[in-house]
Amino acid sequence: MAPRNTEEVIVWRAILGTWPAYITGTLYLVAPVVAWCLVYVLAKRFMLHLCDAKSHAKPQVGLIPIIWIIGMLFMEVTLVVGQIDNHFGLPLIIKSTIGWAKGWALLAIFILIGSLNIRTDLIIRACSLVCIHTLCIFPICVIAWLIGFNEVLYISPAKVVGGPGPEFFEVRLYEIDPSTGFPRWRLFTPWAPALGMVGNVYFVMCLYEKRKLYKYLGLFSCVLMVLISFSRLGIIVLFGVASVAYYMSLMSRPAILWLSGIFIMILGIVAPAILASVDFVVEKFRSARAGSSRVRSTLAQISVERWREEAPWWGHGVMERGPHLVEYMMIGSHHTWFGLLYVKGIMGFLSLAIPMFITFFATWWSAFSGYSGRVALCVLMLLFAYSFGENLEILAYLIWPGLVVIGISCSKRHGDVTSQSSAVNAQ
Repeated sequence: MAPRNTEEVIVWRAILGTWPAYITGTLYLVAPVVAWCLVYVLAKRFMLHLCDAKSHAKPQVGLIPIIWIIGMLFMEVTLVVGQIDNHFGLPLIIKSTIGWAKGWALLAIFILIGSLNIRTDLIIRACSLVCIHTLCIFPICVIAWLIGFNEVLYISPAKVVGGPGPEFFEVRLYEIDPSTGFPRWRLFTPWAPALGMVGNVYFVMCLYEKRKLYKYLGLFSCVLMVLISFSRLGIIVLFGVASVAYYMSLMSRPAILWLSGIFIMILGIVAPAILASVDFVVEKFRSARAGSSRVRSTLAQISVERWREEAPWWGHGVMERGPHLVEYMMIGSHHTWFGLLYVKGIMGFLSLAIPMFITFFATWWSAFSGYSGRVALCVLMLLFAYSFGENLEILAYLIWPGLVVIGISCSKRHGDVTSQSSAVNAQ
């Protein structure tokens, strides 16, 4: 599996360089650099086509990437208007715009990059190899905890470029959960639940790895990442999203529709017992980490109330530190949708909701015709599920391979064509 062109070389090396970049404390910076470099490659391809249409093919950019670009550009408009409404100065607007370029803008850019000639198989192979690297490195982290070695080795000097916090530039071997006293691992992510999210995204990738050894080692590593993160949402999502997405990709088959009808009929009969079981599971879910559930619930309540009463249209412009009741955590954090309402108002909320809603149907349609669509549908559903527990824009630098696959599945050039030919050649 060797890269065949400039864009594949960049993507391949960037994904395989996950651990080296983390060890040097520069992982947070890799994704924006890759994104804007590939935007340059795409723009150059357009320029070459305009200069010589016979020798250079025009990049096939579909409707979905354009919708995401419009949505994320409007996200920047809502940010600027919200900060002007709340009387913030030009320095903060410039700083927030730079943050937008490293966060929300990446969601659209990586989906747009899927319009380049990048094979889905190449991304899947690279992600599988990163999972295997993780499997090899994790024992070192366990030994460090057993012998009582320092949790944090060092903080990279790269933090001077700016970022959401020092945890994005830390090189950490493990951490002790203060609520339980047990160790948790975040590996190359900024916090433990983010590792569960990355594990889920990579799990979907590894499901479609063609080399069996890489596939099974990758899947084992992904499950391990979710479990050692002790993320409740990660454990629930692990098999649920992939199963639902695969089922939805089969709904064009008459037999599946018949079985679905029978299942729904049976479900209606046993619904009361199922609802009672769901209530029990939800209660256990919340009580597993009662303190975390309380903080998240209070943050959500504060965000919604202040959005509705103070800034319904354009939001507050920035996150604010919460009171002692929520352990001084930022209002609008831990939840993408409540964060959008609080910071950017209903306009910012729609800037993400509309592209995600349209992309859901686009990836669902493409899932009928190839595994690129099924991977994309799974990734999009994972993003939606995690939008209720994380701020997606902050973690875009970790999940960007999945965003590229979404772009591939929604581009005019379907990603499975080159992938299937490469599989035949490999055999």
